[in-house]
Amino acid sequence: MITVSNISLQYGKRILFDDVNLKFTNGNCYGVIGANGAGKSTFLKILSGEIDASGGKVNIEPGKRMAVLKQDHFEYEEETVLNTVMMGHKEMYDIMVEKNAIYMDPDASDADGLKAAELENTYGEMGGWEAESNAAELLSNMGVAEMHHYKTLKELNGPQKVKVLLAQALFGEPDILLLDEPTNDLDAETATWLSDFLAEFKNLVIVVSHDRYFLDMVCTHMVDVDFKQINIFSGNYTFWYESSQLMAQQMANKNKKMEQKRAEMMEFIQRFSANASKSKQATSRKKALEKLSLEDIKPSTRKYPFIHFQPERSIGDQILKVEGLSAKDDAGQVLFSNVSFTMNKGDKIALLSQESAAITSFYEILSGNAKPDAGTIEWGQTITKDYLPNENSAFFTEGQNLELMDWLRQYSDDKDEQFVRGFLGRMLFSGEEVYKKSGVLSGGEKVRCMLSKIMLNNPNFLLLDEPTNHLDLESITALNNALRDFPGSLIMTSHDHQLLDTACNRIVEISPNGTIDQLMIFDEFIRSDKVKGLKEELYRVTA
Repeated sequence: MITVSNISLQYGKRILFDDVNLKFTNGNCYGVIGANGAGKSTFLKILSGEIDASGGKVNIEPGKRMAVLKQDHFEYEEETVLNTVMMGHKEMYDIMVEKNAIYMDPDASDADGLKAAELENTYGEMGGWEAESNAAELLSNMGVAEMHHYKTLKELNGPQKVKVLLAQALFGEPDILLLDEPTNDLDAETATWLSDFLAEFKNLVIVVSHDRYFLDMVCTHMVDVDFKQINIFSGNYTFWYESSQLMAQQMANKNKKMEQKRAEMMEFIQRFSANASKSKQATSRKKALEKLSLEDIKPSTRKYPFIHFQPERSIGDQILKVEGLSAKDDAGQVLFSNVSFTMNKGDKIALLSQESAAITSFYEILSGNAKPDAGTIEWGQTITKDYLPNENSAFFTEGQNLELMDWLRQYSDDKDEQFVRGFLGRMLFSGEEVYKKSGVLSGGEKVRCMLSKIMLNNPNFLLLDEPTNHLDLESITALNNALRDFPGSLIMTSHDHQLLDTACNRIVEISPNGTIDQLMIFDEFIRSDKVKGLKEELYRVTA
């Protein structure tokens, strides 16, 4: 259990949160949400003791071991992968190092021998004898092959290091687990495995994440950092979001009688409680929701952008035909080869690959910015496409001194100020913000500008390479709704499970050895035994 008493945090005159009192209890998973810059990660650092609060205190139940997901990917460069994972249980690892040092000392005394015996006993009681095999199993489950277990971390690539550090945090079943964006840079299979692992985890978990599917899968409670306060609500993210939206609608409609409001909210709670039976933590969620009172639900004060893609013309029967497409990188390494597919009306494709460079190259070729090494692309005559690249800095570097109004105006046929301001307003740029220089925008602001640009163009085909990067949960939710309702076609890549699952109906995975093309939703794709067999065949040559 963790008790937070009168916690405050202030930087100069800026107050992040004030007089926070919370209790986190064992057996629950708490998802911390809030707008970008609200202080979510900072709050986790206060809980872990990494930084001090301006006021108040954090009390952790005595004897409880806390594990924290490390963000420094270079901290363990000289350590082996297995040792790095076992370091997650610091006390046990330190005992292992100490006893091994005695055994390696040729001048060890009898007293040292007795000390080693005591350490061996303690080590065994802590599960030390199974430590290496448990660490190896954890790594294998996360997709880190056994051939990498005795390598040093500096020999691994970025995604592999992320998995090792995550395994370190999970190792040894800590009593308290603090995770800051644990699904970042994880492939879909590992992220799904982590969701399943945490859903069965019996101890206390507190996690910051922008992944709504992940929050829905693992969380029993949401911790909302909003307007200098932090409040805990029962239920997962979808329940928090839908109940908050419903309450806000009811509060806005002042003509409704209070009893009618109460009846509608209680009906909603009962319906969601019943649906919880499908989840991994059904029992605890259902009990929590059954105890929920109307007064426990509050509308969120955060704003959601208005995203709506309305094609200027309807899409025809001929959309896109890709035939034998292949590409190499500058070093001559094959990124993908012999990619062939034809898009049909209603298709919305989730594009996957084990290499991000292959994804970017594929989009650059589809958009016409690059040429393939082999193969052809044939677009339908009715297609008007627009492209949101993963790296968008070029759009803002050239016009870095332009105010946002002028930046967006250059992409609009209608130059009227009110017309252009309206599209910026949809993306929450209001008042004086429209005069900000485009060169000083944050990553999230740049993506919102790019989405405004796309809405102005009214395309009927979208190419989207990681469109949720840098966006907060509110913007991700609004984008998800817009893409789900988009009447045109699209090809999209994203690490957001729920976005792909709800907005796409077809999966295409490209590789140096060919393509997997399946008409199914994303969740079915990553859990399908048939697809696993296809992947084993596809990547056998690479392995």
